[in-house]
Amino acid sequence: MTAKQFNDSKDPNKINLGVGAYRTDAGKPYPLPSVREAEALILADNSLNKEYLPITGFEPFLVGARDLLFGADFKNKDHVAKCQSLSGTGALRLAAEFIKRFLPGAFVYCSNPTWGNHQTVLEHAGVEHKEYRYWDAKNRALDINGMLADLRAAPRGSVIMLHACAHNPTGVDPTAEQWESIYQVITAGGLFPWFDSAYQGFASGDLDKDAYGLRYFANRGTELIASQSFAKNFGLYSERVGGVYVLCQSAEKATAAVSQLAAIVRPMYSNPPAHGAYIVAKILNTPALYAKWKGELINMAGRIIEMRTLLRAKLEALGTPGNWSHITSQIGMFSYTGLTKGQCKVLVEKFSVFLLSSGRISMAGINHSNVNYLATSIDHVVRHVQ
Repeated sequence: MTAKQFNDSKDPNKINLGVGAYRTDAGKPYPLPSVREAEALILADNSLNKEYLPITGFEPFLVGARDLLFGADFKNKDHVAKCQSLSGTGALRLAAEFIKRFLPGAFVYCSNPTWGNHQTVLEHAGVEHKEYRYWDAKNRALDINGMLADLRAAPRGSVIMLHACAHNPTGVDPTAEQWESIYQVITAGGLFPWFDSAYQGFASGDLDKDAYGLRYFANRGTELIASQSFAKNFGLYSERVGGVYVLCQSAEKATAAVSQLAAIVRPMYSNPPAHGAYIVAKILNTPALYAKWKGELINMAGRIIEMRTLLRAKLEALGTPGNWSHITSQIGMFSYTGLTKGQCKVLVEKFSVFLLSSGRISMAGINHSNVNYLATSIDHVVRHVQ
């Protein structure tokens, strides 16, 4: 499925379930009001200029972003090396380069499935990767036993890529108890965790809940790498603002890690863009704007959750064969529906419901105007297509 296919379609009932960005119930992009307010304050601030940022980024942004991820009360803040990045993808690439230099020969294990760009980023960075089991297709849930078995079999020193929340593409996250089991296996096996945090606050509406897994590791002194994006939770898709964090055993090691991250950035893109970092810093460091932003997160997450509930209810009301409880047990922007490739093909070609052949759908593309059509389309293919 491509955006071009959707745009070229003349079907008035067409639905885009591939979009990786939030949409309102009217199907429109949503510039956050808190972002608009922050931009107005920034434009009125004559102390700001267009000079280069430091190589590692805008310090007020980095401090606020670190505290958002690790928690304002995290006791080892000076153990965290911080570096601004070109949003989440740039954060992944920086981290991959860091791993290549300082963990040479280590394999990075990604979940099966994972976000498609994870493996591409690793390949371009020259880092070898393998997979661990994650998706239980039969039960449409986390294959925790398979995951833990694969992690136990991974060689010591391997890097384990973990989705901090709102796993993409499945929407299936570990429970608190499962995170604890993952932690035990990773630490016992001498493995190195790497968290990709692209949806904090956007998944559940709760910033702390969405950071549970990462903080569980960090609060126990586990060294780790984290890649962070502000595209989804701030709606800053085009501003390309994110960060890389390396939690070290000491402040001295964190200082050394910052210098090495700077050495990677300098010949790659020299230094990061400022505007998005100014916006995030303004919101995180202005109590009234921060409170407003958290309310907007709750509203965005709530709309996605409402669409999950509504779609499941429509399918169950139609008597669509199968168990659809996974739609509401999954979380975040995406859902792994369990639809077959053949069913997805018919949805695209016959019903103009545009989705990936894997059956992954973006819940942001669903709204009150199209959910009935979507449910009846899914009902048809489930009943008539293998």
